[in-house]
Amino acid sequence: MKYEKLFAAGRIGRLELRNRIVMPAMGTSLATASGEASDEMIAYYEERAAGGCGLIITEITRVDNETGVGTPNQLNASDLLYVPRLEKLARAVHRHDSRIFLQLQHPGRQNHGRLIGGKQIVAPSAVMSSAIGEMPRELATEEVEVLVGKFVFGAYIAQLAGIDGVEIHGAHGYLIGQFLSPLTNLRTDKYGGALEGRMRFLCEIVQGIKKTCGAGFPVSVRIDGDEFVPGGITLEEALLTAQQLEKLGVDCINVSAGTYESSNTIIEPISYPQGWKKHLAAAMKQAVQIPVIACDVIRKPDFAESLLEEGNTDFVALGRALLADPQWGNKAAEGREAEIRTCISCLYCIQEVMECKVIKCAVNARAGRELEFPEPQQNGDGRVVAVVGGGPAGMEAARVLAQRKFKPVLFEARDVLGGSVELGSRPPLKEKLNWFLDSMEHQLEQLHVDVRLSEKPTLEELQALDPYAVFVAAGARPIVPAIPGVTGEHVSTVVDVLSGAAVIRDKRAVVIGSGMTGLETAEYLAEQGNQVTVVEMQPRVGPDAYLPNLIDIVTRLKKNGVQLLASTKLVEVREGAVVLENVSTGDISVQDTDAVVLSIGVKPERGFVDELKRAMPQVKVLGDAAKPGRIGQAIQSGFETAYVLK
Repeated sequence: MKYEKLFAAGRIGRLELRNRIVMPAMGTSLATASGEASDEMIAYYEERAAGGCGLIITEITRVDNETGVGTPNQLNASDLLYVPRLEKLARAVHRHDSRIFLQLQHPGRQNHGRLIGGKQIVAPSAVMSSAIGEMPRELATEEVEVLVGKFVFGAYIAQLAGIDGVEIHGAHGYLIGQFLSPLTNLRTDKYGGALEGRMRFLCEIVQGIKKTCGAGFPVSVRIDGDEFVPGGITLEEALLTAQQLEKLGVDCINVSAGTYESSNTIIEPISYPQGWKKHLAAAMKQAVQIPVIACDVIRKPDFAESLLEEGNTDFVALGRALLADPQWGNKAAEGREAEIRTCISCLYCIQEVMECKVIKCAVNARAGRELEFPEPQQNGDGRVVAVVGGGPAGMEAARVLAQRKFKPVLFEARDVLGGSVELGSRPPLKEKLNWFLDSMEHQLEQLHVDVRLSEKPTLEELQALDPYAVFVAAGARPIVPAIPGVTGEHVSTVVDVLSGAAVIRDKRAVVIGSGMTGLETAEYLAEQGNQVTVVEMQPRVGPDAYLPNLIDIVTRLKKNGVQLLASTKLVEVREGAVVLENVSTGDISVQDTDAVVLSIGVKPERGFVDELKRAMPQVKVLGDAAKPGRIGQAIQSGFETAYVLK
């Protein structure tokens, strides 16, 4: 086998696992409102077990209903009434020779009062998280002792349900991590002070679980190798913590990093490479004898194998990788790596959950919807479907149509597939988009999809195919505002720049619009030696961007000397200058520039669609051609339109 280390059996305590692939805890909001494992959640985890995952660790599971509600629809292990559905979850995973741990968690100060009935959130000490903005109250000593019992009872519930073990969440700045951190634990009782006191809460939980559930019941502890916040947990202290946990009988250490105040080190944006924090697990592996699980932005099987070969870790945690492709393990084991649909680290998944919606994946429309979309019916009977546009929506539609035994013919006006995603891969640190596109192209080849590049079909050419249906996924065109001078030769769009139609080097460039596309294009231009200014009408730059992505790119833009102007409107383009208006004060300014790049959105082309609808019996419009959006919306549109075609 190519990946001998990855698919070697492993052990955590007395529990044997069929391989070294671990699905770490990720919030899903798929539980019922009361906290039971829903059928949707069970199907979601079962699909990943069937896909070759050795160990699944569930999402954060509540042990305390008074102050410990982490998300609205969260797994719950605070009462015996939750046992039956957890048992059903365990059985579903076990059917596929996989194992499952329940992750026990309390959010502490990283919470909101609205989730706990308006009560004040709690913490080891009254230290507010700047990411939350709510002051917690300090837990009384007696309250901490009660919480120890609740964690222990949660483990007992898991054991009753046939769950194979538990993981105690002591990382990411949640309650246990808050007790461990010198930044957030300022207590003077037995649960504070030096490391021994700060560890006491966690140690009592471990001891209680081992006493109640038996020494043979596996316990993993997730800890931060580094909190990446000044005054917080460092690697040196994390190693001491792990060594003490090993002495207590903990069976495994799951190494992660970060808190909400350094959130991009927990769930990394696209710019972070595979293995950027592998030194944390490597150090932990040297410090303890028990197994180590590493969360290292692992996307590719060969990289996972290299970590195991180097002795950096004992198990590799594949979180978002298994959202994107639940068959990751099987495909790697069978030498089908090219088929793996790679996570693009876009943060769509966590953004949806943080907005109180269910888990979604930008590149996998079925994630969290496995019951809603079982394997599609293969009833296409070879009927031709013309797909106009080879962007993400068109490619996904063609893939699903081919799976259903239709005969898709995919037209793309450019000489490459990928549409806006291919263009979006050109700015710095966006190579993961190419990984995704490569896997999509490979799947289309395997399915023998008729792909016609550099072709923009006319109505007559489409009619000549005598198609059963026509899918229009031709994208949208950039918006060009009606302002003086905007048609000048030195004015271009982001599409012009990223496609290479407009080459701008060593000039003064102004980018109009600070959506993620505009900001990424600004970074691209800065790398070409340009002096770049970004202009945004709204009060803040990146008004619609997800904050972690925005922080990531703005940090780099500032390092590259890019000027960011919010509350500023373009009112005129002149030869060698732009006229800008401060929308707050009405003040007018003139800024010298050699090039103007427009990034103020796109709008669908409706003319061809209307012509098609008048002439063809069944026309479906999808992706940006229907409604401009992100990759996730495009993939979902392509998938669902092809899935439901009758």
